[in-house]
Amino acid sequence: MIAYLRGKFTHKTPASVIVDVNGVGYDVHISLNTYSRIQSSEAGTLLTHMLVREDAHILFGFFDAVEKEMFLQLIGVSGVGASTARVMLSYMKPEEIAAAITGGNARSLEAIKGIGKKTAERIIVELKDKLSKHPIDLNISLPQSNTLQTDALNALIALGINRAAAEGAIKKSSAQHPDLSVEDLIKSALKNL
Repeated sequence: MIAYLRGKFTHKTPASVIVDVNGVGYDVHISLNTYSRIQSSEAGTLLTHMLVREDAHILFGFFDAVEKEMFLQLIGVSGVGASTARVMLSYMKPEEIAAAITGGNARSLEAIKGIGKKTAERIIVELKDKLSKHPIDLNISLPQSNTLQTDALNALIALGINRAAAEGAIKKSSAQHPDLSVEDLIKSALKNL
């Protein structure tokens, strides 16, 4: 699967962006939240999720890991598809959705186009405990400009390591050896866990 795309934003609309990666243009569906963050950028990185259907392969893009994680949580709810999750992330920020779910506030979810009372209640029932036990981390303390550390963090999280533990290990490894490659940083961080 495609984890992220880094390239030039050759065409942007509030619903999609074409990302030119070394001469290949990827059509990526985005939320208004992501669009507002990349609107003035000529290039950048989008985290992605590929939805494979019988009739299409659809790529969804996210400005940050918080939005992507919320998208994945939402599409895991029965009856909530990728398009509905994208609409929800266009209406509300990920932290607002998380607050509505953990607070049991179905009315704020119902205000989103396409979300009825039953769907809002199902989202709350299925995600309230998950988000309470494992809240989506809204405070990523690593600097966003340091892609080496961000790449290492994403790799450690993909290995199933807790975000806070991974961040601590990466910071410790970076302080000990500031000139490591991403592979060596991951290895060093694993030793520091």
